Amino acid sequence: MNTATAVESAPVLWSEEPSSRPDRARIRARIGGLHCSLCTGTIEKALGKRPGVDSVAVSLTHEQALVEYDPAIAHPEELLQVLRDIGYTISDPRKVRPYEEEERDLVREGKRFLAAIALSLIAIALNADLSGGWSIVLPASVFTSMVALLYLVLRRSHGVRVATGGAAGLCVAAVAMLFFQQRGLLSPAAPFIVGGLAVTMVFGVGRHILHMAIQALRRRILNQHVLLEAGAFAGLGGGLVGLIFQPAGFPTTPFFAVAVMVVTYHIFSEWLSLIVKTRSSQAVKRLLDLQPETARVVRNDQDQELAVEEIAIGDQVRIRPGERVPVDGEVISGHSAVDQSLVTGEPMPVEKTTGDPVVSGSINGTGTLLVRVTAVGEESFLQQVIRQVEDARALKPGLLHLVDRILRIYTPTVLSLATLAFIGWLAGSYLFDGQVNLQRAAFAGLSVLVMGYPCALGISAPLSIVRGAGEAAENGILMRTGEAFQGYRLATHIVFDKTGTLTEGRPMVREIETVESTEEELLAVAGAAEASSEHSLAQAVVAAAFERGIDLQDVEEFEAVPGKGITARLADANVVVGSPAFVKEKGIRIENLAGRIGELEEVGRTVIAVAKNDRLLGIMALGDRLRVDATETITAMGKAGLKTVLLTGDNERAARRIAREAGIDEVYAGVKPGGKADIIRRLQKNGRVAMVGDGINDAPALMQADIGVAMGSGTDIAIESADIIILGNRLKLTMTARDISRQSYRKMLQNIVLAFMFNGIGIPVAATGLIYPVWAMAAMAVSVTAIFFNSLWGRPSLFFDAILSVGQPIQVKSPQNA
Repeated sequence: MNTATAVESAPVLWSEEPSSRPDRARIRARIGGLHCSLCTGTIEKALGKRPGVDSVAVSLTHEQALVEYDPAIAHPEELLQVLRDIGYTISDPRKVRPYEEEERDLVREGKRFLAAIALSLIAIALNADLSGGWSIVLPASVFTSMVALLYLVLRRSHGVRVATGGAAGLCVAAVAMLFFQQRGLLSPAAPFIVGGLAVTMVFGVGRHILHMAIQALRRRILNQHVLLEAGAFAGLGGGLVGLIFQPAGFPTTPFFAVAVMVVTYHIFSEWLSLIVKTRSSQAVKRLLDLQPETARVVRNDQDQELAVEEIAIGDQVRIRPGERVPVDGEVISGHSAVDQSLVTGEPMPVEKTTGDPVVSGSINGTGTLLVRVTAVGEESFLQQVIRQVEDARALKPGLLHLVDRILRIYTPTVLSLATLAFIGWLAGSYLFDGQVNLQRAAFAGLSVLVMGYPCALGISAPLSIVRGAGEAAENGILMRTGEAFQGYRLATHIVFDKTGTLTEGRPMVREIETVESTEEELLAVAGAAEASSEHSLAQAVVAAAFERGIDLQDVEEFEAVPGKGITARLADANVVVGSPAFVKEKGIRIENLAGRIGELEEVGRTVIAVAKNDRLLGIMALGDRLRVDATETITAMGKAGLKTVLLTGDNERAARRIAREAGIDEVYAGVKPGGKADIIRRLQKNGRVAMVGDGINDAPALMQADIGVAMGSGTDIAIESADIIILGNRLKLTMTARDISRQSYRKMLQNIVLAFMFNGIGIPVAATGLIYPVWAMAAMAVSVTAIFFNSLWGRPSLFFDAILSVGQPIQVKSPQNA
């Protein structure tokens, strides 16, 4: 089979997206194997160097890449093959990975880590020196920590009995080797055995790391894989020098042991990062409705359940009470109040009847609608929003994580120092002794590389995230990305959606004005009449009556006039409840309250008039209201020096009223979904921006913002676009999440200092050629142990729970129960 035929028969593992230019194409693909933001840089560099590629945007959070290219020059198959060559996997972004598949990946990487631990324990036993002091304490501490990890992983997969037996058996074997080594029985063979372990580790257990390092070097990219392999090959190289030339006192076995240890720690950091990323991804999936979207299509006078993708323009779709509107269309029969708040930001339901348009994503009220489809595919409202989300993803400013910013500088620095140490010893020995000391030069260069790889650095970020994510979950917060932990603390502007985010998102009775009656009498009459209606405004009136403990009379007669109001008979009274215009149509004078009605409508209230026996009792003003903790939260943000912004699709009057009540600094009203992302981009010129929202129309802005914060009760697309999800739906948790972000970043800084402390001291000393690689192992042991204690002090259960969760189903607290 030739290459062309193979490509044609292969499944399409990308989706085509609308491009910003007519002569360009854009594809989106899901990438597996991303571990850090340096991985995103590797991909962007590798693809950006290809002919015909204009731009590349990689999202670590969503594991996706957007590539814009000239289709006359570049082809999707070739571009994605570049990523496969580097060592990443490609899958269809339109398909959701099953939980079972993700768990299999975790279990597989856990087994890889087990193999690495076993090889490391043997290497430590054959390398140990029991002459006293630190030579006993350091190997013992490393050995103990690795046995503990071995026990945890085995316990998760095989239970306590197998874990105990496996850990004990490996300990006995290692102690036996140590005994024979100290007696001199294994001393001649030890360098060869540990050398074999090092080769097995580098070319076997950790071969995927070697492959990625080679591919990065081919593209002249220096990343963490290159630095790791430099340290590992330095260990191998140093060990080979000892085996071949056998110089007196040369640390052959320690060189090989270091190669084993650096790969082991890197595999552990990869596995820990994968656990953190997979758990957050699965938690988000459990919040989303992952069932395929369907619609009830009327064909041949019968209702048929069809996938939305199968619907064509002109089809008739029946939408029952309480259902989400699946398509854009026009009502051809029926009447209902439709909640468009998640689409347009308007808090009040909109009456829909024959001839009125409906938009996909709205929630139908109490009536049944028959809708003729007017737009499908790329022309539908939801698809337009999804396209705007993808545009925002491509334009979102990247955040290179702290560890990766350090490695970007640290990697070439270590490689340069190793080269200078080697050249320096060659030149120095020739100048001072008249002959080249190749052995000392090689020893110095290799020692710098061995000492240079900061093993503890790889686990510093994942461990701080494990702690931060656990503390966030206890507060009803899901922090799903590195941006959530490292970027939220930097936000200078907090932008809020209005309806459903800053407010409760449902109509409530806010004001009552009476005429020759009491508020209780007005609510008793209106509540009794409206009790027979299922309209959301009617239910708000009934709820207000119940809140005051008012008993409602039975209704003898009831008639609803769609879009206007109701008439009813209560005992000996005729009642009219509805819009002021409707009550006036019934011949009831409302002039006494005409001015007040105008004032209330001017500030965005929906006014309902109530009359009894042709006499006006008064009016009720209904509207959305702030969440109970909204003002407190905005005040706290102001004290923290944050600028607050209201960004809504609702009208200017309603937006400014809510902003005044909450104490928000700046208001943008009447903004469409794509326009929200534009405003976020404008604000980003003056600082980092966090966006808090819940609706379909918020999704592009959530994606564009430096940090997206979605309410857990929000729409699927909003949740999927966010970095932080507030499961408890309490607005003050946005500040709690910021505090956790700051604490996690502080913990990460402490970890990085600990990780580099020994490397920073050891590298200059190693350059002198006077330090043995055993001190590199000491630096690893002390810094890794210190980071574990620092990250998990007082909360070790968070780490243990993360390890023991592998292979187990996860549970996510629902927003309703949070």
